This record gives sequence, C-alpha cells and structure tokens, in this order.
Amino acid sequence: MREAVGGRWVRWLAVSAVVIVLDLVSKAWIVHALQPGDMVVLAPWFNLVLAYNEGAAFSFLANAGGWQRWFFLAISLAISAAILVMLRRQAARPFTAFALALVLGGALGNVYDRVTLGRVVDFIQLHAGGYYWPAFNVADSAISAGVVLLLLESLGRSRAERALGHEPPSKEKA
Repeated sequence: MREAVGGRWVRWLAVSAVVIVLDLVSKAWIVHALQPGDMVVLAPWFNLVLAYNEGAAFSFLANAGGWQRWFFLAISLAISAAILVMLRRQAARPFTAFALALVLGGALGNVYDRVTLGRVVDFIQLHAGGYYWPAFNVADSAISAGVVLLLLESLGRSRAERALGHEPPSKEKA
C-alpha cells in the first residue's frame, strides 16, 4: 500500500514538474523574442505580448510599492505547501490529483519568477470586440485549468458526501 501511494505521488509531482518546465521555457523564449510592449498578432483574437506583472491576478496591487512581491511570494509558498499535503492525500484519486498537480506546477512557475525577477512574466493576450483579457502565462493557464477541474470534481460528488466530508470509495484496489 505504501509503495503504491509513493508511486502515485511521484507521478503527480512529475505532472507539476512538466507544467513548471513548460512555463519557464515559454517565458524564457518570450523574453528573448520580444521587448516589453511588443505585440505579435497570431489571430484576430490572440496576441503574444511581453508584460511584467508585479501584482497578483489581473495586476492586483501591482503598484503597491514593492512589499507585494514578498506578500505574494509568501502566500504562493503557503498555498503550494498546502497543495503538496492535499496532493499526497489524494494521490490515489487521479482526477483530483491531476487538478492539484496543475495548480501546484502553475503556482511554483510563478514563484520562480517572483524570486528571480521580482515580478511575473505574462505573454498570452486574448481579446474580442475591443475588449482585452489581461495578459497571462502557461502557469496561470495551468492554475485556472486545475481549479476548474477541482470545481467539476466537487460538483460531481454527492451532496451527502460533501456534507459529511466523506470521499467516495476509490475504484482502485489498495
């Protein structure tokens, strides 16, 4: 039993590592290819841009004077630690573990930027009808996808299971 959980644990950490690598490689490429403010139009609704975000999602607190770097770093590390605990506990539940691994990988990809650059590199820009979504990156995409998967999983659990805090029985044999 212990080895099976350990094997599942490593598999989900590998998913997080893949997200981190994809995020860091894509950010390094965009920083090399573009200057801040440059824009490459790839489709009528999709651009590549180089933007730096010193705040949180949607540039929240971006102009707060510098303290936010350490604040968001501390929050990201605390959340990552909590996700590691949850991931270890949920390693036998593939859907949940995959979602948690995506969130963990995305969080750590952005943590790397905050530690090394003091800000996060964003470069994906979506827009329609003159309205622009704030630029984001691969890490942000992984976090968003993971959260959506966790919400879907939560909605799929029965009301009784949620009320009692019970998990449905695993289909895998221990």
